[in-house]
Amino acid sequence: MDEQTKLELEAAVFRRLVDHLRGRTDVQNIDMMNLAGFCRNCLSNWYQDAAAEKGLPLDKADAREIVYGMPYDDWKAKYQTEATADQKAAFEKNKPQH
Repeated sequence: MDEQTKLELEAAVFRRLVDHLRGRTDVQNIDMMNLAGFCRNCLSNWYQDAAAEKGLPLDKADAREIVYGMPYDDWKAKYQTEATADQKAAFEKNKPQH
């Protein structure tokens, strides 16, 4: 596979993942962190890091809006629920160091 095709496929996979996460507002970030070790905020941070590597300015709010499909504060107000004690304990036990 040539590099351009690989790049296009990876971009398509990323867009599909972001679209999937936008549709799964029932899945909380803490659940993702506890099960997979990353969440929507991690994706937005990685997006911001990739932009920085290319010398492109992208602030945290803009990167999060790319991933969430809306301003982060709007998403939190509409969809985020309070984490349970069990979720918080699992997060503290297993939180990734990235």
